[in-house]
Amino acid sequence: MDIETAKRNAAIRAVHDHFDASARYIGIGSGTTIVYVVEAITQLGIDTSGIRFVPTGYQSRQNILHYGLTPIAFDSLPPNTLMEVAFDGADEIDEDLNCIKGGGACLYQEKLVATHAKKFVCVADHRKLQHRLLSHWPSVPIEVEPLAASVVLTALRALGSTDPKLRTGPMSKAGPLKTDQSNFIIDAPFQTLLLPQDKGAMEPGHSQGWEVEALAKEIKLIEGVLSVGIFCGENGQEAAQAGRKMGGQKPIAAYFGMEDGGVVVRSAGSKTVSTEEVPIK
Repeated sequence: MDIETAKRNAAIRAVHDHFDASARYIGIGSGTTIVYVVEAITQLGIDTSGIRFVPTGYQSRQNILHYGLTPIAFDSLPPNTLMEVAFDGADEIDEDLNCIKGGGACLYQEKLVATHAKKFVCVADHRKLQHRLLSHWPSVPIEVEPLAASVVLTALRALGSTDPKLRTGPMSKAGPLKTDQSNFIIDAPFQTLLLPQDKGAMEPGHSQGWEVEALAKEIKLIEGVLSVGIFCGENGQEAAQAGRKMGGQKPIAAYFGMEDGGVVVRSAGSKTVSTEEVPIK
């Protein structure tokens, strides 16, 4: 089965399980997989005129408009409002649902939307399903203020990153790629990221590699870093249970379209997965 069909299958299942027809606000992420999420929403055949869809960037907004849905900018949301759900993709997802995002250079807006949703649902294909982050995806994307780029690069090397680099645009002679906020992206390679249960993971910068949350926190402390492309810590439901209105970064579930036509679901708090074949439409 081709990758695009696998993505569509994952999107259909995720929308079936998590789309709320009574929602006022729904987050819509970036990337090729999320095109199928929006398509699946429109194919439900329900009235969405009362729902406003919050994009994570220019491409995301165009996707919403293309399917006849109504976008609303993140900064136009009413004060203290949480989206009922946010759908987004990821570059890699580990067994604890930590994610690497930012391959499409929208990570700051993606994190804004994820942390202001009651639940974040990730949709991807089987290539993104890994036991640990940086197993196959090569680096951590980091959005930085342009003036601080050289300082951030030096600090990342001190943290153990091997050859961090500014991401260039499609035409390298045009210089570094710029995000929707006119910032730069640094791609920082590290060793495979560990989970708390891994031996040596509790030692910052341990020779065996960084623990996911420890590295994310250290990078965020660097002056000039706007956002780190590691989505870790609490999910939205865990943040709410702890009395925090917002702040959850991790998805409550991740849906992976598989080569055999099925969909693997990895849910918060469980290492088990469920599979189900999704009819191809």
